[in-house]
Formats: sequence, C-alpha cells, structure tokens
Amino acid sequence: MSSGTIQVNETPRLSLLLPLSLQHLFAMFGATVLVPVLLGIDPATILLFNGIGTLIFLVICQCKVPAYLGSSFAFISPSLLIIGAYGYSAALCGYIASGVFFLFVGFIIHIFGTGWIRVLLPNALMGSVVTVIGLELAPTAAKLSGLSVEHPDLPVASIALFTLLVTIMSMTIFRGIFRVIPILIGLISGTILSVLTGHFSPDLIEKASWLSIPTVYTPVWSLSAIIIIFPASLVVLIELIGHFEVTGKIIGKDLFEDPGIPRMLYGKAISSVLSGFFGSTPNTTYSENIGVMAITRVFSTVVFGGAAVCAILLSFCGKFTAAIRCIPDPVIGGISLLLFGVIAASGIRMLIDSHTDLSSPRNLALVSVIMIIGASGAAIDFGSLDIKGMSLATLVGIGLNLVFIVTSRFTPLNGGDEEKEV
Repeated sequence: MSSGTIQVNETPRLSLLLPLSLQHLFAMFGATVLVPVLLGIDPATILLFNGIGTLIFLVICQCKVPAYLGSSFAFISPSLLIIGAYGYSAALCGYIASGVFFLFVGFIIHIFGTGWIRVLLPNALMGSVVTVIGLELAPTAAKLSGLSVEHPDLPVASIALFTLLVTIMSMTIFRGIFRVIPILIGLISGTILSVLTGHFSPDLIEKASWLSIPTVYTPVWSLSAIIIIFPASLVVLIELIGHFEVTGKIIGKDLFEDPGIPRMLYGKAISSVLSGFFGSTPNTTYSENIGVMAITRVFSTVVFGGAAVCAILLSFCGKFTAAIRCIPDPVIGGISLLLFGVIAASGIRMLIDSHTDLSSPRNLALVSVIMIIGASGAAIDFGSLDIKGMSLATLVGIGLNLVFIVTSRFTPLNGGDEEKEV
C-alpha cells in the first residue's frame, strides 16, 4: 500500500475490509436489483449468482482484475419480450447461450486478436443499438411512472418525479461516494415518500421469514429466445472490452496483456452459463464500481471478493429480499426514467467519442436504419418466431454492414464513404 492506494494484490486491514466491500456492493446494488424487479423474478436469486459469478470471475482472472459482475441492463428489453411470449424459463435458455457465445468469442480472440470485432461491429452500429435499447424501454418507464398516455396517474407520477429529482440531485450535487450511488439514494428516498403517502405496503416484509432460500428457476429449450437474446450479447461484449480498458488505465496495468481479454471473457462466460442454469440473469461489469475505484483508489480484488460474499449472504435474508420486492412501481418508474435515458445517451456518446462520421453514407445508413427499426416497433414473424425491437435492429444492422464489407471489395470508395472507424 502506498500513497493511500490499495493495489490489486493487496489486502486491506480487517477493520476496512467490510466497509470497503459494502461500498462496492451498494454502488451497484440499486441498478442490479432493478433488473429482477422489472422482470418479476426473485431478487435473491440474482444477488446469489451475481456474488457467485463475481467469485468465479476473480478466480479465473487470477485475481488480477478488480470487478464486480452485476445484472446487465442490455438484456432487459429482449427478456421482457421473451417472458411475455414464452416465459422466464425460455429466457434462461437464451442466457445460457449468451454465456456460450462469450466462451466462443474468447477463444476466437485468443486465436485471431480483437481487430475483427471493430470490422464486424463498427461504432456506428453499436452506438445505434445501445441507443435503441434505451428508447425501446421508454414506454415501460412511462407506464410505471404513471405518465403513459393511456393511463395517466398524478399521485403515482408525483412519487416517480420526486424519485427522479432526488436521483438527479445525487448525481449532480453530491460529492464522493454518495455521487456514485444515486440509484440507491433515489430508491430509498422514493420508498420513504411512498410510505408517507400510503403507496407502500409492508405486508410482504412482515410475512417473510428472516432466513429463506433463493428461488431456483429451470431453463427450457427455446431457439426463439436464443435468437432474440443474441444481439444483447454483442452489446455487452463491446461494453466489457470498454470497461476492461478503463479499469486498466485506473489501476495502471494493461489488463489486455495480463490476464488478457480471453481469460476475462471466459470468467464472464462461465458465470453467465452457471447463472442461466439456476435461474439468474446474465451479468456484466459495472461502471459504478469503476467509479468507486477511481474515487477511493482501492483496487484490491479481495475487496471485490468481500462484496460478492456480502451479496451471497444477503440473498438468504428473506426480509431483505422481500423489501426489494416491495419497492413501489412509481419509485421503480422514476429510476427507470433516468436509467433508460442514460442507456440511450450512452449510445449517443459512443457515436461522439468514436468520432463517427455521419457525412459518410455508410455510417448514416447504419445509424438511420438501426434506430428507426429499433424504435418503431417493427417486427418480423417467422411462424413461431417473432423478432422485433433491438433484436431485429441489430440483426438488420449486422447484415447491412456485411453488405458494405463485401461490396467494398468490388466497388472503389469515394467522397465521404471511407469507414473512418475501422
């Protein structure tokens, strides 16, 4: 330990280990429990396998990568579609396939490197897809917030907007660790207002036992779920590589060199496969935890392991997980108005940061087609398989980009058609 920094391979003294571990757990807690609440499944299952998955990731990466694996928001939209049509068990099949996909990609990167990723998935494509994920979820946020055109509800909207305001204030006014946990602060504040206004019922908490076993869900085979989930896996792949790059810069080590991208993807893949078999959602690294590292200068993987153990222990507390289930819809809606918008804004940021040239006909075509297909509700029905939204937009975007790649071999580029991203 030097200059107040706790390095990756160092262990903080016991008096610091617990608070530092809880700090990382709280940083991602609000967002990660929002996923099971939106999908209507047991939050305890998610907490348990996020914790187990994080420990698996740390071991496979030889404890060289400080990261916590939480629920991925990229899978919410396709998951809601699958659950509505085929049930949650079918979605689990897609989650397992997603984990297998990451195993395959890790192997391909080990053999061929990463250059092919930007050719197959240019920034114009991925930035547009990420934007569509947020836009596609917007109606869900409006409905939960009492702001939908069909069923406007002023009392509900008031709680949602209060929650939204507190969360935004936490992001913009607060300093230090409190600025990194705006979602958690918003959830707590909104729930308190719900209690005061009679929109919160503690019955489920009172009936819950202190000790309980997380629910185990069984996957069932579904080709439709695999196809619908696949585009979200591509988004998470780009997200993971970006997070690993940023984490490496913060801790001052080249993680792409040691332990290497393949090993990091294997850790995420095995975690997701295991989660899918027992009923949990796919996971990913969290920018909130990266932010905490940047603020505190605590990089120890032991701390992240401690956060994982805390999550596992909390998953067996029945009253705690019952309290998560009791979070009122208006509060979830208020948080969602911000979070889903942040997802869309992140896609736009990807386009800006990568200097995507929209004067290029190719980039303009990719961005335009993906956003309109994804946000318009367009769908294609192949018998029992219904593909729409982000899934359809991504597949169309990949197909269009492949056409551009093939035709560029035979047609000379001119003017602004150069692909400046690749």
